[in-house]
Amino acid sequence: MFEVIIVGGSYAGISAGMQLARAHRKVLVIDAGNRRNRFAEHSHGFLGQDGRSPAVIVQEAREQLLAYPTVQWMVQSAVSAETLGNGFAITTADGVQHSGRRLILAGGVTDELPAIAGLQERWGRSVFHCPYCHGYELGGGPIGVLAASPLAMHHAMMLPDWGPTTLLLNGVFTPDDDQLAQLQRRGVRVEQEAVVAVAGERADITLASGRVIEFAGLFTQPRTRMASTLPEELGCAFEDGPLGRFIKVDAMRETSVPGVFACGDASVAAGNVAIAVGDGARTGGAVHHSLIFR
Repeated sequence: MFEVIIVGGSYAGISAGMQLARAHRKVLVIDAGNRRNRFAEHSHGFLGQDGRSPAVIVQEAREQLLAYPTVQWMVQSAVSAETLGNGFAITTADGVQHSGRRLILAGGVTDELPAIAGLQERWGRSVFHCPYCHGYELGGGPIGVLAASPLAMHHAMMLPDWGPTTLLLNGVFTPDDDQLAQLQRRGVRVEQEAVVAVAGERADITLASGRVIEFAGLFTQPRTRMASTLPEELGCAFEDGPLGRFIKVDAMRETSVPGVFACGDASVAAGNVAIAVGDGARTGGAVHHSLIFR
């Protein structure tokens, strides 16, 4: 039996594992390799790693974690989970069951984009959700905000700091008079016409009339869902966030199920590499404490 099983080997999961490995704890990481930001070519805003490939960052982190002899890594999908008398059992897609005293859910979330032709193909390259991660690289060029929820207002108010901004309502969101006044003060142009496609090397928007607006980049608000069914299967409580449900945790990053902890995008309603790494470190320390003081 492992002392800790971590489901999800991206930034949060590896960070949690590092704290436990350095405490000489026996850890198993189960990871299917589907990082949320696998579509992005560069990662930004992460101290010491700004502008590097996300794949390189996570590969180096994995190598550093596996340098600790108490850590094992399994490239598999975790397909089911159950509570045992003294811990938990995770079954992987190959049918093998693995047991651990503590469980960390770090499987992240999956983004669900508006159903507009050409949008998915540009996700992480010229279509984004985080201005802090990608806004600077647009070089002050024109920016589009594609409304997918009322959070488009938040995006539209922020993004003029990175370039001239157009809010594309697309029949999804209608600003009230006060919001229109706020947008005007920020210099945001409002486009009422429906968006039918995204094309070009960057993000050229085709409207219902056939008119095309060229943007250096496009921001939208994807809905998120759990990338894994394990939290629900285990009976973890959820909270409603602005873009979707996330796992409810306490101050020690423990879920409503004793012994099950969660970190990263699955339990924090904010998608950012630096936040995920910090949350993972907090969670790893909390799990170590639980192994000692319970």
